[in-house]
Amino acid sequence: MQPTATVLVYSDDANTREQVRLAAGRRPAADVPPVRYVECATLPAVLAALEEGGIDVCVLDGEAVPAGGMGVCRQIKDEIFDCPPVLLLIGRPQDAWLATWSRAEAAVAHPVDPVLLADALAGLLRRDEHAAA
Repeated sequence: MQPTATVLVYSDDANTREQVRLAAGRRPAADVPPVRYVECATLPAVLAALEEGGIDVCVLDGEAVPAGGMGVCRQIKDEIFDCPPVLLLIGRPQDAWLATWSRAEAAVAHPVDPVLLADALAGLLRRDEHAAA
């Protein structure tokens, strides 16, 4: 049986978390393992899940309130040892420079485009798979 990748999805908006799950699906690409989602609506929940371990990729909503995904990304990159790669959902394509500042490995603009999101997530899962090998 093929291993499962665990993807943390952070947003204060349940609809955004659902959009991410539906866009990426159970398997974002044929060459990556099936995905299991861990949903978080608050920063403390994100930190607890990361401390617990087993997260392969984080998808963070840059528009989340009160802790936006960009600040959360920068914080976890500083505080979490061996932090998993991060896909940041940004408000508009022009905010890509802020995603770079936050140290996210990838960014996709709202509204969620299923093809772009699945492709970016699969790329991070492949990258994580190679790092583990």
